[in-house]
Amino acid sequence: MAEERTVQRESTVPTGADAASRATRRAWRERLNSQASRRMIIGVLCALFGGSFWGFSGTAASALFDVYHVDTMWLMSTRQLLAGGLFMIVILLFDRKRFIKLWTTPSHRRQQLVFTFCGLLANQFFYLNSVRLTNAGTATVLQCLQLVFIMAYTCVSAHRRPRKREIAGLLLALAGTLLISTGGDLTRLSIPPLGLAMGLLTALGAALITILPVKILPVYGSTIVTGSAMFLSGIVTSLFVQPWRNIPPLDLGGVEMLAVFVLIGSFLAYLLYMQGVKNIGSMRAGLIGTTEPVSATVTSALMLGTAFSGTDIVGFVLIIAMMFLTV
Repeated sequence: MAEERTVQRESTVPTGADAASRATRRAWRERLNSQASRRMIIGVLCALFGGSFWGFSGTAASALFDVYHVDTMWLMSTRQLLAGGLFMIVILLFDRKRFIKLWTTPSHRRQQLVFTFCGLLANQFFYLNSVRLTNAGTATVLQCLQLVFIMAYTCVSAHRRPRKREIAGLLLALAGTLLISTGGDLTRLSIPPLGLAMGLLTALGAALITILPVKILPVYGSTIVTGSAMFLSGIVTSLFVQPWRNIPPLDLGGVEMLAVFVLIGSFLAYLLYMQGVKNIGSMRAGLIGTTEPVSATVTSALMLGTAFSGTDIVGFVLIIAMMFLTV
């Protein structure tokens, strides 16, 4: 219907050479450019805040692991069930028809299932195991290799070479992430073979989160696509983990951290980031999404009292420079 309305509007644009026709066409072009600019700005902001909110997720998860000794699989399963449940409430209240259409359209249902299990679930599973086998800094650096996968896919699918700005943005993003995650001490990147394998699979899963739903996102929106994947993966993992059987003893502070992890670091982070992918594409959203380590460092300082280092500041500058270069 949207395409039909666009065609109808375009058919009303005069094609004559007179001054009035030229003025009408010029106004039409300006209106289209304005719409594209608004879409770009919204997409950039969504990818920026989505990536930043993932930093809240990392900070809250660290507190839950270190202070309350929460099991990683329990946290992953609980996160998916609770955040997925929030998505489902929004979907059933406001967008039930499109949700039903997604799951009753065979080709779109297949794409959704592949995104759910090969993208979202795989990324979360391999990331947690990468952290367990190495450390959080190493896992973050390895996950940022998703940018290489995304760039390769984007260039192959578009039959083109990487642009200079994309290569420069990739290098700045990786350098900034490396500095923030390791403090400039590369010896902290202790990578056993299995940990390296898990980290590379994490990067692949993160890239697939950005690439796989590109065709269905414009049709159904980020809420339905992301929420369906989150809730379905939560149901599947809960069958194995059964989080209701082993609830950790959390005080008020622990509940608050869990709320931050679910509401900000999962529900809002995925909702906004996927909207960014929809608006500005996989490559640009993936680069802007590397604001996660910046956000994680800042929120750790504010919530847990950790201090900034000089390498953190340099890493911030590199990632901010990447964002200006990318946009």
